[in-house]
Amino acid sequence: MAAEMTKDRSESRKVREGLVVSTKMDKTAVVEVVRRSRHPRYNKTVQSAKKYFTHDEDNDLNVGDRVRIVETRPLSAKKRWRILEILERAK
Repeated sequence: MAAEMTKDRSESRKVREGLVVSTKMDKTAVVEVVRRSRHPRYNKTVQSAKKYFTHDEDNDLNVGDRVRIVETRPLSAKKRWRILEILERAK
């Protein structure tokens, strides 16, 4: 029974992929996620970006890294996400 609950909880967490744009704060990185969607009328692809404050416990991220983030419990006033994995390091 408990295993089923945790399974449901982990499946409901949102996962996003983005680029690190700032690492100036302690244990926090700002990740910009670009979302592409079709315009309803003109059918042109439109990009919209959103920045997420993510928890980076070891301060090992650099600007330009491509990361995958996952939704988590509130860690501070603005932090609601944590780093799941680093997909690509900045060159």
